[in-house]
Amino acid sequence: MSAPLPDLPYTLTETRAPQVGLIILQSDESIERDFRRMLPHGLELMISRVASGLKVRPDTLEAMAGHLTGSAALFPDGARMAAVGYGCTSGAAQIGPGRVAELIRAGIATPEVTEPVSALIAACAHLGIGRLAILSPYIADVSARLRTVLAGAGVATTGFGSFNVAEEARVVRIAPKSIVEAGCAVAGMADCDGLFLSCTNLRTLDVIEEMEARLGMPVLSSNQVLAWHLFRLAGSGAGDFAPGRLWRA
Repeated sequence: MSAPLPDLPYTLTETRAPQVGLIILQSDESIERDFRRMLPHGLELMISRVASGLKVRPDTLEAMAGHLTGSAALFPDGARMAAVGYGCTSGAAQIGPGRVAELIRAGIATPEVTEPVSALIAACAHLGIGRLAILSPYIADVSARLRTVLAGAGVATTGFGSFNVAEEARVVRIAPKSIVEAGCAVAGMADCDGLFLSCTNLRTLDVIEEMEARLGMPVLSSNQVLAWHLFRLAGSGAGDFAPGRLWRA
């Protein structure tokens, strides 16, 4: 057997692509797939998961607050995050956007933190939406908190409808046709400037363009607005797949 080689020389790369982090629910089967579809060239995406309940209720959402810092700390030590997102609409509304940011920054250094609620408010401001119809998969107790937070930011909920589902394993399997028909029905009965499809586990990206064409107004979804806001905070724009008026405005 030949003698081992001495330590081999190497160099380190001086420049790296900007990185963004995304903390997603243990039970979420949609958001990671959606983000990789929308990811622009030249931006790296890092994923961490946070423990979450099998059913979505105010108490299970609030419980995530105790795990967010630990989930943020699981990102690689060498990562340099331009921004970090928390992928839960109802969780952000329940815990509060400010508290979410504090908990994440306790686990990882990053100049920017966002989640679907702050992203939605930013998207509404960007598009001039003050009256919003909302389609939610969740039970009334969960959805009420989101409407309250939006009202505090000057966005009125003028129409609301829900599939009234608590189990995440069912939410991800709600058929696209059901989303289209329910969303168009909710928006059609409301005096609104736009429609929001709430929940990061709801598979919405492939129906946004169809619904905008039918309704003649912007259609926003949790994963769409979160990606839009997170990428902007990191100094990046749209990727090759960017559904909806939001990316073009």
